[in-house]
Amino acid sequence: MTHAIDTIEQLEALFGEAGEASLKKEVPWLHPSYQALIAASPFAVLATTGPGGLDASPRGDPPGFVAVQDEKTLLLPERRGNNRIDSLRNIVADPRVALLFLIPGVGETLRVNGRARITTAPELMARFAMEGKLPQCVIEIRVDSVFFQCARAIQRSKLWAPLPADSRREVPTPGAILSALTDAAFDGETYDRELPGRQRSTLY
Repeated sequence: MTHAIDTIEQLEALFGEAGEASLKKEVPWLHPSYQALIAASPFAVLATTGPGGLDASPRGDPPGFVAVQDEKTLLLPERRGNNRIDSLRNIVADPRVALLFLIPGVGETLRVNGRARITTAPELMARFAMEGKLPQCVIEIRVDSVFFQCARAIQRSKLWAPLPADSRREVPTPGAILSALTDAAFDGETYDRELPGRQRSTLY
């Protein structure tokens, strides 16, 4: 006997029908209420797909860093990073993208699906300059659908709950991870020591 769910019919039988509110909240444009959530968000996850598979990567800047160009268009500046450019490679191959916006202290998140292209138009690059530095490029997203996600995931995870003063979360440092992955061929201690200064000097 198998317990795998292999068909849409099985899946729908397991969960039942979606509630009316779950369907009514999805629209194919950036409603003013959704624009307000985007303007308040300093962080988003960008999902893309390409020949190598799926990818999801973080994007962050001051609140409103993703600009609403019009009711069907978002503009996302691409800042300097590690030059893997996984998301950008995927967009060149397949324009389909998704964004998940988070707002500190707010339980609801916002989901946007659309199609993207990469541009270096001078007027757009200048619009997103930070500390006198231009982004590497701008991702222009044509919106297909937008809807908010209820707060249950944030509530369950207690993501915005303050940590107890005496709490410590022991996780490996970036240098320790690199050292472990390379059988100590990578100097993890030096990497960790230099990382804060390197991040400050290359933030923009």
